[in-house]
Amino acid sequence: MTPTEQFAWLGRNAVRVYTEGDLRARLEEGRPLRVKLGLDATAPDIHLGHTVALTKLREFQDLGHQAVLIIGDFTARIGDPSGRSATRPQLTAQEVDANATTYLEQVFKVLARERLEVRRNSEWFAGFSLEDVVRLAGKMTVARMLERDDFQRRYESGAPIGVHEFLYPLMQGWDSVVIQADVELGGTDQTFNLLVGRDLQRDAGGAGQTALVMPLLEGLDGSQKMSKSLGNYVGVCDSPEDMYGKLMSISDDLMRRYYELLSRADGVRLAAIGSGAIHPMEAKKDLAHEIVARFHGSERADEAARFFVERFQQRSANAPTPVTLVSDAPDVWICQLLKQVGFASSTSEARRLVSQGAVRVDGEPVGIDFRFQRDRNRLLAVGRRRLAEVRLVEPPSA
Repeated sequence: MTPTEQFAWLGRNAVRVYTEGDLRARLEEGRPLRVKLGLDATAPDIHLGHTVALTKLREFQDLGHQAVLIIGDFTARIGDPSGRSATRPQLTAQEVDANATTYLEQVFKVLARERLEVRRNSEWFAGFSLEDVVRLAGKMTVARMLERDDFQRRYESGAPIGVHEFLYPLMQGWDSVVIQADVELGGTDQTFNLLVGRDLQRDAGGAGQTALVMPLLEGLDGSQKMSKSLGNYVGVCDSPEDMYGKLMSISDDLMRRYYELLSRADGVRLAAIGSGAIHPMEAKKDLAHEIVARFHGSERADEAARFFVERFQQRSANAPTPVTLVSDAPDVWICQLLKQVGFASSTSEARRLVSQGAVRVDGEPVGIDFRFQRDRNRLLAVGRRRLAEVRLVEPPSA
């Protein structure tokens, strides 16, 4: 692609580019750009909301640029205050390290491993002295910090703001100085932080990075951004059936937004969906299948689609049979459960079904040691035709 074509391609879906002239000039230099994305390891998993920026980073990779993923194992101990109405709880180094390991396993579902530079910001922050911290803090005024909407709201409402939270944007910006980023990606809630990095680079004598701001993906509720803490997320490691089912639950209005930010559908397809030429249910099924196939493969996506139809759409012999079982124990061995439900006539037959991978609980294959918990209604499936909605309950008290 020419620099002009690259600019048009990379600018798709972006809310804003600070500044477009800088990005055009850098692309015209004809060298691989260093493109930064930071992820704080504050939770063990990533979700589809994270993949909006990760996919943009992959586009830079595919155009020959150098992707730099910053795992914020040090900044995660503070917690990004962006968009928060209260101070985040601080994590231990052990919690962050465990989360960071999981993050790295999952980002390679999107990014090309061989064209990725991974850095942990503890590389430079762990050695910071108090003098270094004071010097960095001196590059920002309290007045500018309070320009941030989230800080301003908390200040005006009397909600506490920790002094350490003021350090976060400076630390994220310092990451850009250290790795010499040409471009940094982030969501709209990261705009302030991205521009701080630009200012710190200029203060250090550099050109200042281009900030490419991406839209935030709304969660399944259609109102707040996707977040594990809000429970409105689709995790990239969710089972195929859970992922498919969650995506089928979104509203028709939200579906178009998900297509724009997550799908690889072309403009013709998007126009057809927007015009109503494709029925919303079919469009939603196509979207769910595409995303499940991306993370689990097309065969598992086909299975998830069939599972959804069998469980939620068909009102026939294939509909799950409600079954309530009484048990003194808090759980039941899967082979015993299969006999009690009537899906196996003997323990040996139940063992055979499990060993063949024919037995699933809530869409996930189970092993011979699986024990069915007394916690909630769960879908027990043997093959594609035998389905039961099983509830395990305590015996009534005397």
